Amino acid sequence: MAIKNIFRKKSVTQILKQAASGETDGENHSLSKHLGVKDLTAFGIAAIIGAGIFSTIGNASAAGGPAVVFLFIFTAIACGFSAFAYAEFASMVPVSGSAYTYSYVAFGEIIAWLIGWSLIMEYAIGNIAVAISWSDYFTGLLSIIHIESLGINGIHVPAWASMDYLSASKAFKEASVLITSGKPLNELSFSLREGYNAWQSAPSIFGLRIIADLPALFIIVIITRLVYKGIKESKNASNLMVIVKLCIILLIIAVGAFYVDVNNWSPFAPNGISGVLKGISAVFFAYIGFDAISTTAEECKDPQRDLPRGMMWSIIICTILYVIIALILTGMVKYNELGVGDPLAFVFQKVNLQWISGIIAVSAVVAMASVLLVFQLGQPRIWMSMSRDGLLPKAFSKIHPKFKTPSTATIVTGFVVAIPALFLNLTAVTDLCSIGTLFAFVLVCGGVLKMQNDKTLPERKFKTPYLNSKYIAPVLLLVGFTLSFTINKENTFAFLSSKEIKNAESFVGSLDESEKNIVMQHVVKTEPLRTDIFASPNQLLAYFTDMSESNYEDVIKKLPIDEAKKYNSGWNVFKHNIPFWVFILSSIAITFWCFKQNLSLIPVLGLTSCLYMMSEMGLSNWIGFSIWLLVGVGIYFAYGIKNSKLAKEQVTQ
Repeated sequence: MAIKNIFRKKSVTQILKQAASGETDGENHSLSKHLGVKDLTAFGIAAIIGAGIFSTIGNASAAGGPAVVFLFIFTAIACGFSAFAYAEFASMVPVSGSAYTYSYVAFGEIIAWLIGWSLIMEYAIGNIAVAISWSDYFTGLLSIIHIESLGINGIHVPAWASMDYLSASKAFKEASVLITSGKPLNELSFSLREGYNAWQSAPSIFGLRIIADLPALFIIVIITRLVYKGIKESKNASNLMVIVKLCIILLIIAVGAFYVDVNNWSPFAPNGISGVLKGISAVFFAYIGFDAISTTAEECKDPQRDLPRGMMWSIIICTILYVIIALILTGMVKYNELGVGDPLAFVFQKVNLQWISGIIAVSAVVAMASVLLVFQLGQPRIWMSMSRDGLLPKAFSKIHPKFKTPSTATIVTGFVVAIPALFLNLTAVTDLCSIGTLFAFVLVCGGVLKMQNDKTLPERKFKTPYLNSKYIAPVLLLVGFTLSFTINKENTFAFLSSKEIKNAESFVGSLDESEKNIVMQHVVKTEPLRTDIFASPNQLLAYFTDMSESNYEDVIKKLPIDEAKKYNSGWNVFKHNIPFWVFILSSIAITFWCFKQNLSLIPVLGLTSCLYMMSEMGLSNWIGFSIWLLVGVGIYFAYGIKNSKLAKEQVTQ
């Protein structure tokens, strides 16, 4: 089969005819239309306000300080640019398929398949991480329930029934080593103690310990059942959860505002631009979800009008809330104290308002559940669209005759999320979810640019406002280079020379005894009270670890020891810079494309800002994502290319 056939495209005219006649599953069963602008906006808020506002905002604030608000705004603008592209496609192709269908129209079948495959990372795999986080918050909420009349002083779920097997096994091994070396169990970290106790107390069958995250399974079953029952029921549940969590968030803001100390906002950007950008993957993960709205196109009353509005309103509302919450957090306590898993509860405990912790716990449980709902809603509709095109088995496009939902796809999604959440800890995949989503955003923005001059396309209700980028793009590129070599000069030259300061652990570990003595003498000379560092090498490591990033770099630069001990260089540094080199070269190519083709500015800005955020994800995430795509290519050539409905239609023509 010719390679060019894998780039065969779907016709917009054909899709519109199918949409007008009503998409069915071959048995005359179609999705029901119940959604309006308010419902779509609620779905967007439900998806966006989740783990970001209750956990990841803490680490992002600890790294960037109060200036993290600019990162939220930048990310919102980047998502807004992409939302314009999504909105234009949704107006042009109002069917359930989101970026998958849009790429099928713009780039062809193989790219569409890869987008559909990568969206599994956003929806299904991302939901595993959300379910695990929900379980943690839910068990925490149960533990603080106090009903004196019933004699209830906290409901405690056994550790073996609220933790995944791998985490418990790993924690038990690490804790055992530390206990054997003489460290008491009560001095270990909470996670190690919890894993150790889970392993010790777990029941066993034929020698196999039974350890599973049952609350995670419970919420996935409930949400999957709700999504299976119908879009109307899902809509009502989403609207209710959004109202509850918005009321609680507004209460938190109102109370927290009285405890803000503006002195905590100084310095505003303690770790500079690099500190702010450290939280980019976490902050972007907080925005993932608005694109899931486009998967409900066939269940909208007027998708061409309402989908664009729903996306925009959800991003605007959530950005305002994120910025205010970030200012409240960094105003109530110093930024460097916020690197905790539950920053909202932490700051209120710091000001002796423990009663609000219960309210925050309830809000977190509701917020996480709403994220699960939207993603469990989105994934089956992507699979349904792929199945209609023959790229997945026909069963995935089956629609329930009574509930009017993609029944088989919904059940499979439930299993795909529930089983790993029960036994595995995939909370570390959030960066992979982000890079997969950004890949979809890049192609959707690129698709709008590719089709902007196509005169054969029908008129649509929404079109991205056109502003010629011919001269603006080169100016922006020039400004970017100028700022890099002026304001951010030091980091730029370090990047070009492939040279970076070692982290504290690598630095201390590379020193011999004489060098350690030199470093300790230098520290005591500058800080006479820090004689404790002579106690052991671990004290020296702790000294450097406790520093802010900017202070650490200043101290390391001034140490009177060999430069090779202070810096990493060569290939070990350059390989981690490869993603950013890709961004630089892509930006130059896009600028040339803008100058030559008079491209529309907004999709160009969406494309470049998403590429930039991808470049900040790190080499390991690029490698992991590339492996994921290669697996997807293998599946496509094993099944999709032979069963493609479009291929069969072209053969008969």
